[in-house]
Amino acid sequence: MNSSSLMEKIVALCKRRGFIFPGSEIYGGITGFWDYGPLGVELKNNIKKEWWKSMVYKRSDVVGIDAAIIMNPEVWAKSGHLGAFADPLVECKICHKRFRSDREEEKDKHLKEHLGKSDVWTEAKQFNLLTEVFLGVTEPKEKAYLRGEITQGVFVDFENVVSSSRIKIPFGIAQIGKAFRNEITPGNFTFRSREFEQMELEFFVKPQDQEGDKWFEYWKNERMKWYLSLGMKKESLRFRVHADKERAHYAKKAEDIEYNAPFGWSELEGIHHRGDWDLSAHKLTYKEEDGEEFTPWVIETSGGVDRSALFFLVDAYYEDDKRVVLKLHPKLAPVKVAVFPLLANKENLISLAKDVYKSLKENIDGMIMFDDRGNIGKRYYAQDEIGTPFCVTVDFQSLEDKAVTVRDRDTAKQERIKIENLYKYLLEKLS
Repeated sequence: MNSSSLMEKIVALCKRRGFIFPGSEIYGGITGFWDYGPLGVELKNNIKKEWWKSMVYKRSDVVGIDAAIIMNPEVWAKSGHLGAFADPLVECKICHKRFRSDREEEKDKHLKEHLGKSDVWTEAKQFNLLTEVFLGVTEPKEKAYLRGEITQGVFVDFENVVSSSRIKIPFGIAQIGKAFRNEITPGNFTFRSREFEQMELEFFVKPQDQEGDKWFEYWKNERMKWYLSLGMKKESLRFRVHADKERAHYAKKAEDIEYNAPFGWSELEGIHHRGDWDLSAHKLTYKEEDGEEFTPWVIETSGGVDRSALFFLVDAYYEDDKRVVLKLHPKLAPVKVAVFPLLANKENLISLAKDVYKSLKENIDGMIMFDDRGNIGKRYYAQDEIGTPFCVTVDFQSLEDKAVTVRDRDTAKQERIKIENLYKYLLEKLS
């Protein structure tokens, strides 16, 4: 299967099965905005839950926050976003479409629409990516910005977190939240959007080279291990070191975890050694118990929920002559278990199947689905396509032996399990 064909199939599956829809589609949509359907929101929530569990719950040196989307505009002035958070923009003189001037492939593709004409671009201008909003009920309204990244919320709350939690360096502050960028050319499905969700850790260390280098390498490896632990193929991931010309002026080091997407190797998560740029910009320091005061360095891990969801879907996609399967890790699967009565017109089967369904819903953390439509084979294949790890079928024999058939998504193998043991069996398989 070629790359463009795979991407088309992923997009079609997301729309057909309720993962991702174009935003406000009934009115023609709006570029760069996407809605997550019943299965998509479950996938996203599962990704966020696993990230939070890994980064906060399982650690003693990280706490979480949830900062406001709109902050005092002075935050963005001090952080440099008002002056430096910009992309180079060019406009086509013929059709007036706009592109980033550093994206040569996209520009070359556009030129073909104008029969290869070369002199079509305006001179490049800097285009600020922050999205303006106006607050208040009377004119003149106060101009503010939707946050272009969630990072600054951590820094402006730094003193409050330190004083209220009494956490000691080295420590981290984790956050998951929405950010907005006025992207010139959103594209590649949800990969580059104007509204997106980030998962970030800002980890504060003493301003010493050995500390910075040690924690930078540590978090690089931890973040790579996280993606692998949730089923991403090792050969589809790599580290890429930022070249000097692309590294942010304040960054001492910067590397990306990249995924081999259908549209080429693409950033999945960034690991950045930000030095003391951010806390210095906000004039913030940390004081030890012995009175020593200094400006900590920051090691950042910054990943996208939307990009993770997209690449987990791509990585899990499998098809053969008979079926399409999303081989998602059970922890990420939108539906954990589907329960079927063998036939939909037998009340005794339906009654027992609903009892099993209700019991699983009460005891298993995640979505459990009940389905009695169509023949059993089609129901199995429908669940394969949305990534459901296990299907439980109640048949006539179940009425006698109080056991059910459990089918594994990836192997299609079936196993007979006593109903009284079903919860324990599935819990072990789903963990």
